[in-house]
Amino acid sequence: MVYQANPARYERMPYRPCGRSGLKLPAISLGMWHNFGANKPYDNSRAMVLAAFDAGITHFDLANNYGPPPGSAELTFGRLLATDLKPYRDELLISTKAGWEMWPGPYGDLGSRKYLMASLDASLKRLGVDYVDVFYSHRPDPDTPLEETMGALDSAVRQGKALYVGISSYSPEQTREASRILRELGTPCLIHQPAFSMFDRWIERGLTDVLREEGIGSIAFCPLAQGLLTSRYLNGIPDDSRAAASDNPFLTPDNVQTRLAQIQQLDRIAQARGQSLAQMALAWALRTVTSVIIGASRVEQIHENLGAIDNLEFSAEELAAIEAILA
Repeated sequence: MVYQANPARYERMPYRPCGRSGLKLPAISLGMWHNFGANKPYDNSRAMVLAAFDAGITHFDLANNYGPPPGSAELTFGRLLATDLKPYRDELLISTKAGWEMWPGPYGDLGSRKYLMASLDASLKRLGVDYVDVFYSHRPDPDTPLEETMGALDSAVRQGKALYVGISSYSPEQTREASRILRELGTPCLIHQPAFSMFDRWIERGLTDVLREEGIGSIAFCPLAQGLLTSRYLNGIPDDSRAAASDNPFLTPDNVQTRLAQIQQLDRIAQARGQSLAQMALAWALRTVTSVIIGASRVEQIHENLGAIDNLEFSAEELAAIEAILA
C-alpha cells in the first residue's frame, strides 16, 4: 500500500523557534542512534518513522556512525526517503553528524576538515539526498584547531550540502568560541545537542547561559537517561532489559540500583500529574531545551512519549518536589 501521511499531522505538535533563526523544531524529535540499523527488522524501523511523522515529528536525528553497523541507520532512512517519504522531503528536518570513529586510520575520526567533509559526502550518499538540513560536529577534537572544524561546517553550508550547522557535547567555553568563529565566517551556529535529563544536568552549569546569550537553540539527547526515567525499571531490572545486558556500557545494574528510590518517587509525582514517568521527564526537560530526542524500539513507545506535549506546565510545588528528589 502506498503510504499517505496523516492529514492531521500538524494539529497537535508544538513547534518552537530554534535559537536566533527562522527554523522551528518539533518539541519531540526522533533519534536513530539505536534500533534503526541493519541488525533490526526494516519493517519495524519503517513503522516507527512513519508513525512519528504522522504525529507531527518532522525532525529525524542521525549520525554517520549510527547503526549498527555504522552507517546503516542512514541507509535505512535513505531507503524511506526514496519510497514512503519521497513526496514529503520538504516537510522533513534531517540532521546528521560526524566526529566519532568511522573508518581506520588518522582521517576517520574527530574534527579535521578532511574527515568532516568526507564523512558528510558519504552520509549524503547513504541518505540519497543532495543536502541535509543540519550538519553537526559530533564532539570537540582536542587536537584540531577549532577554526578548522568550524571552517569545515561553514564550507558544508557554502557548498550547499547543509542548510544549517550545529555542535554536540561542547563545553560552555568551547561553545562560545565556536559560535564566535562561525558568526565571523557568516554561518551562525544554529543548535547545540547535549546530553540532558533529570539525572544529567551538566548544561545548567553555564551552557544554557551561553546558548541564550549566543542565540543558539538546543536539543537534548538521552532525556530519559537511557530508559531509567521510564516505567521499565520501577520494580528493578527485568531480565530482558538493556540494563541486564552485560555488554551495555551506558546502562548498568548499578545505575538502576543507585537511582531506584528516586525513580519511584518521581513516578508518584508523574501519576499525580496524569502522566507516565517518561512523559513527565520529557516535559521537564522541555522547560530548558528547544526539543528532546526520543529513541524507540516499537511504535507504542513513540505514542506514549508524545503524551508529554499534552501537559508541559509544572506548578511551583511540583518543581520543588522534583528538586528535592533530585538533590
